[in-house]
Amino acid sequence: MPIAVTWKGLEEGVGGWRAELATIELDDDGVRAEGTQIGADPLPYRADYVLDAGRGFTTAQLEVYVTGAGWSRDLVLTRDAGGTWVAQTRTFGDVDLPAPAADTALLRGALDCDLAFSPLTNLMPVRRHQLDRRPGREDIAVAWVSLPDLAVHRSQQRYEHLADGSVRFTSLDDDESHGFTADLRLDRHGLVVEYPQLARRVVTGARVPPTKESR
Repeated sequence: MPIAVTWKGLEEGVGGWRAELATIELDDDGVRAEGTQIGADPLPYRADYVLDAGRGFTTAQLEVYVTGAGWSRDLVLTRDAGGTWVAQTRTFGDVDLPAPAADTALLRGALDCDLAFSPLTNLMPVRRHQLDRRPGREDIAVAWVSLPDLAVHRSQQRYEHLADGSVRFTSLDDDESHGFTADLRLDRHGLVVEYPQLARRVVTGARVPPTKESR
């Protein structure tokens, strides 16, 4: 049965104001999800995505459709069983953003996509290596998808088990993000509850029954 998860961006952190809703289907071997992220930086945008990582928690396909005022662009990023990545992009309208681009030859060896600012895509390496449940450390390469421009880059990352339900993320990229770390708090599914400097799960309380006076 699908579960729905909502995160809010931390305005004091990276990426500015944001909100995200994902409907997620999880089993022991993979995840499929549809979601929407809304952001305001560097300009207002809405990103709708569909993720298929249904075999071994490795990415088969990520589709992203981004819209703003008078413009839109979309990306279909696929990885076949042999590890070859293919990126198809389209743009409509004029907007002051870098062009979507992807040198997919550089993605060879990557098993995961990583959608910018989204806590969802941290799930795949965590679950594939069971780092939310047992000791270990994994250095991985991912296809990092920038938002809202939809450029695709190779990114080097590290995930390390800290405790049950806690994993440390480290960026290994040779740029300004090198050495960035965040200790992720996860739920029993391996989904992010809190990602310091990025996002926090929105948890709603129990519904309060109406009083006689409010009926």
